[in-house]
Amino acid sequence: MKFDLHTHHYRCGHASGEIRNYIEAGVERGLSVIGISDHSPFFWSEEDQYKPGIAMAKSDFQNYINEVLALKEEYEGKIDVLLGIESDFFPEHIEIYKQAYEKVPFDYIIGSVHFSGGKSIFDKTLFHETDKKRKVEIKEEYYGLIMESARSGMFQILGHIDAMKGFYPAFSEIATPEVETALKVIGECGIAIEVNTSAKNKDAEGWYPSDDILEKALYYGVDISFGSDSHVPERVGDEFELVCKKLKEIGFQRMVYYKKKQKQIVKI
Repeated sequence: MKFDLHTHHYRCGHASGEIRNYIEAGVERGLSVIGISDHSPFFWSEEDQYKPGIAMAKSDFQNYINEVLALKEEYEGKIDVLLGIESDFFPEHIEIYKQAYEKVPFDYIIGSVHFSGGKSIFDKTLFHETDKKRKVEIKEEYYGLIMESARSGMFQILGHIDAMKGFYPAFSEIATPEVETALKVIGECGIAIEVNTSAKNKDAEGWYPSDDILEKALYYGVDISFGSDSHVPERVGDEFELVCKKLKEIGFQRMVYYKKKQKQIVKI
């Protein structure tokens, strides 16, 4: 059984195509399940669409929900369309986000840390002119937020948990016990992390997270989900079979997705 829970579309401002295009791509690629999970609005901002090239407008949020639910009905019997969202995690704004989500019939919410220490994790200058000590501090700040996001109770899946390596591949070599501590916390919270195949579009190439993190995730009993993080329909389901192969080599026997926020088991 093939599934993909991490897809975007035009509303976020940096992806192309309609939601329907991604669903059709899922059908063509033999997916049984496709999750739509565009970037959440910046609910805490007074502006309707803060950073238009990053996330959807607050005024478009309900339109997004309505469209996914309508397409879910339309494609019933062809492919299971799930309503998700990729939510930013800002610890100081947790209640604002919880209120925005509480009445929405999400199948799942992906919690992603995109900002740490006041900067985007994809800021190409993040590690410029920083000494070894500061690099460790930056990495530990990032994993501190990931741990908070796991404990928040808001999410079923945590997105791309080593995405800070996107434009700084040496990130993986920065040694700190916080990575393993974070995985232990995630396992205790009973939520999943995703294997995200979009790193191939950045300097890091490959996938998020690294094999080393996946091996530790297995040790701590962390479930694995899958997301292409596709921003074009052509990438829907990208490398799903290769991910399954790698997970089996590491020792995983299953993957998971979520429907009505309930964990669904897929044997691999």
